[in-house]
This record gives sequence, structure tokens and C-alpha cells, in this order.
Amino acid sequence: MGLAESIIDILQGLPSWLIIIFIAMIPFIELRGTILLWAAQGGDFSFAGFPYPEGWIPIYIVSVIGNMIPIPFILLFFPWVEKKLRRWKIFDRFFDWLFARTRKRTGKSVEKYEELALVLFVAIPLPITGAWTGSLVSYLFGLDRAKSIIFIFIGVLIAGAIMLALVLISLWIALAIIIGLTIALILLGRIETRE
Repeated sequence: MGLAESIIDILQGLPSWLIIIFIAMIPFIELRGTILLWAAQGGDFSFAGFPYPEGWIPIYIVSVIGNMIPIPFILLFFPWVEKKLRRWKIFDRFFDWLFARTRKRTGKSVEKYEELALVLFVAIPLPITGAWTGSLVSYLFGLDRAKSIIFIFIGVLIAGAIMLALVLISLWIALAIIIGLTIALILLGRIETRE
């Protein structure tokens, strides 16, 4: 049995709400992925023991909780982790690249609007935005940690609401919009780098 099969076996033994929390904690997937997964399953997850047993309320609440769990730890420990990892050349180059790219993409709006820009950045439900990247943006621009957690949380709530609205209309429409916007942002990024 391979590693993937072992992980699947472990996850299958867990309650659905805990699996959703774990998935929502994964960078780039976050609550966008859990809500899409819920919709792809026909909105059918068993949330046994959860106060709201059916419908969209449990997936929304559990996804938001899962998405927010790592954020205080990222904001608190990232400076220490960065310092330790920069001892190796490969990580030093990676952080230089990551920080330069993040500053380039978010710099003007974050410098001007600070926490409001953080909310909007996290609220856009695309694979390249979200709470993890919002935490990185907060760290890079030296925003207040406590305020950042609050504003990232507001952004996560909005992103979850947008995702739910889209999948409740149609899973296919939601996927088409997300894929279309992601491709547009990638192409826009390529055009900007050429100039």
C-alpha cells in the first residue's frame, strides 16, 4: 500500500467535518476547495453531531474554521521560520522570489488601503488568493498581527459566501468563473511582466 492509499484510509475513518477542516487548512485549496468538493458531492456530507446537520450552513462554518486555524500560527511563527530557512541558499532564493512577487502584485493597494486591501485580497475566491497569501502579505508589509487576523477572517467569510452563492447557482458556473478569472489573472500577469 502506497502513501496516498494510507492517507485516504486514515481520512476515511475520520468524521466528515474533520476532513473538511483538514482540507480547508491546505494552502491554495482552503475553503474554496472544500465548498467545491461539497457541491461536487451534491451537498451530501454527513455532519453527525454538528448543530446544523444538513444544507450549506455546516460546510460554510466548518470550512471557515478550517481555513482560519493556521492563520494565527503563520502570522506568529513565519518570521522565525523564514530566518531559520534562509540559512540555506535554495530557501533564501525562494523567499526572495516569493516576497518580490507578492510585493509586486499587492504593493500599491496594501500600502494605500492596508487592512481593507487585505480583506479584499482574501475575499477573492481564486487559487492565488486566500488566507495563507493574505497572511504573507500582512507579514511583508508589517501590518498589525491582531488586526490582520480580524481582517483575514472577514475576507474568509466573504470568500466563503461568494463560493456558496456560486455553487448554489451551479457548480459548473462556479468552476467556469473561477477557471476563467484565474486564466485572466495569469495572462494579465504575463502581459505586465513583458512591459
